[in-house]
Amino acid sequence: MKLSIVLGSYNRKDFLISTINSVRANNINHSYEIIVVDGGSTDGSINWLNRQKDIITIVQHNRGKHNGVLLEKKSWGYFMNLGFKCASGKYILMISDDCLLIPNSVDNGINQFDNLLSQRKKIGALAFYWRNWPEMEKYWVGTTFGKIFVNHGIYLKEALIDVGWINESDYSFYHADGDLSLKMWSNGYEILEADNSFIEHFSHANLVVRKSNENTQSRDWDSYVNHWRSVDFEGVKYDSDWLYKSYEDKYGTYKNFPKWELIKFKVRMFFKRINFIL
Repeated sequence: MKLSIVLGSYNRKDFLISTINSVRANNINHSYEIIVVDGGSTDGSINWLNRQKDIITIVQHNRGKHNGVLLEKKSWGYFMNLGFKCASGKYILMISDDCLLIPNSVDNGINQFDNLLSQRKKIGALAFYWRNWPEMEKYWVGTTFGKIFVNHGIYLKEALIDVGWINESDYSFYHADGDLSLKMWSNGYEILEADNSFIEHFSHANLVVRKSNENTQSRDWDSYVNHWRSVDFEGVKYDSDWLYKSYEDKYGTYKNFPKWELIKFKVRMFFKRINFIL
């Protein structure tokens, strides 16, 4: 198996379907599998997933009570490691359930990775360029402590094993991706930009879930900085920045976000402008 595509999902059925459709329509010419780790959705996502014969579904009931006992909410790292560890691909593509892959991005990333490894370069991951739609025009990848990190992109599974997977204990939701990338850098792996791989991210999906995640961001940030600020990455202490890239998506991929969600977003923006004017 060349590639495993892994994503987590919770109560975003319409977005999940759009994301999976963007995978299926991406013109992938390599063998691949799709793995979805669901956090115990109650919106019909699990029933839909169970009908998809090309998807491996892992259900991890990450919320609620069992026999009157409140379940401990698992971390994002725990979630993703479930998918990463059962993946059979040489490469693992990590995306989110509120993202759309622009056509040909997957093969472009794989071909670039293959070429770099053939040159005996020690590459741990390629970061896909992405943007928050609709507020951003350019696409970006992030840097932390002067090093590129992966929000969405392709990992070499061998490198994930070598660095011990994602940290499951120190981060609830945020900054575990940056931590994983810095572990790769500190173990001698490079992370580069994927030159021709792009993702659209709908930044207004399921705002209730997003709000609950944001409640943990300050604590996760403190864990992140406390862990890495003493590490010398070529003299760079803490730093954070973005590398921008212009790209015109001739496919209009963003139009494949759920239609009802696009309408709701436009309505919210209309009333926001009205309130501002008043």
